[in-house]
Amino acid sequence: MLIAYYFMWYTGHPAPEQCEGCTLYTSQVRELSYIHSRDVTYATFCQGPYEESLRYRKFMGWEMPWYSAQDSLDTLLAGREANTMYIVCYLRQGSNVFETYWTTRRGVEAMDNSYRLLDLTVYGRQETWEDSPAGWPQRVKGTKDYRTDGRPTAQWSRLRAGYSDDLEPARAEP
Repeated sequence: MLIAYYFMWYTGHPAPEQCEGCTLYTSQVRELSYIHSRDVTYATFCQGPYEESLRYRKFMGWEMPWYSAQDSLDTLLAGREANTMYIVCYLRQGSNVFETYWTTRRGVEAMDNSYRLLDLTVYGRQETWEDSPAGWPQRVKGTKDYRTDGRPTAQWSRLRAGYSDDLEPARAEP
């Protein structure tokens, strides 16, 4: 069995312009041993080119299996919109592969610990749509939930730790 997360990718765009939602959810996938103990594999299928997106994976410090699905998206997401985040589950029996589940948009929150934990607190998620009582902290209307100062929020800890967000290929010295 395989759980695949389809990571949206903006080819040729710098790290700050990559998908903030995909960055949030992927940043929360760390320990896979419990999933593996049930004979299930997890992988991220990036919808962009492998080498460019692999540099982003390295910048973010992610260790999960990472593949480019760019050349296979028409088959893997047949009838569905590309450049959207998805979770898709597959089952292989012999040489047959079956898609057993898929979800997108809010359904992808299944990967998220942060929102579930925030939901336990008195102030909740502090999202702009919430009707919070006067005096409760709430984000400024119109700000993106997954971005801070113009880039995916999860990138800031990597930058502070000194990691480079340069997605350009390494250049050979003359």
